[in-house]
Amino acid sequence: QVQLVESGGDLVQPGGSLRLSCAASGFTFSNYYMTWVRQAPGKVPEWVSLISTTGAFTRYADSVKDRFTISRDNAKNTLYLQMNSLKPEDTALYYCARCNTQASCVIPGKNDYWGQGTQVTVSS
Repeated sequence: QVQLVESGGDLVQPGGSLRLSCAASGFTFSNYYMTWVRQAPGKVPEWVSLISTTGAFTRYADSVKDRFTISRDNAKNTLYLQMNSLKPEDTALYYCARCNTQASCVIPGKNDYWGQGTQVTVSS
């Protein structure tokens, strides 16, 4: 069965960095676009970033552009999110998800398979 397991979340000070990982199994990872989504307490899920099957194409939400970098290692079936210059407003539960279609990557509710999430807290 499809399984996505995120890791790497932590408490970090403003301006700090974290790298999230998402280990995928149960499907051919290299065949799917992948996406990161986050959800802050009391808010709806927010799309963060997507990556194409080979990693050649990436896209970011305006709120994280130039600070976050998405990447993937298809040999390791792993998705990454490098987060730099973190801000308190980046505090959220971060999920990786398998995109049902290329278009669904940016619509959190349109993707069927998500991980359990990893908590990122940015606070001094």
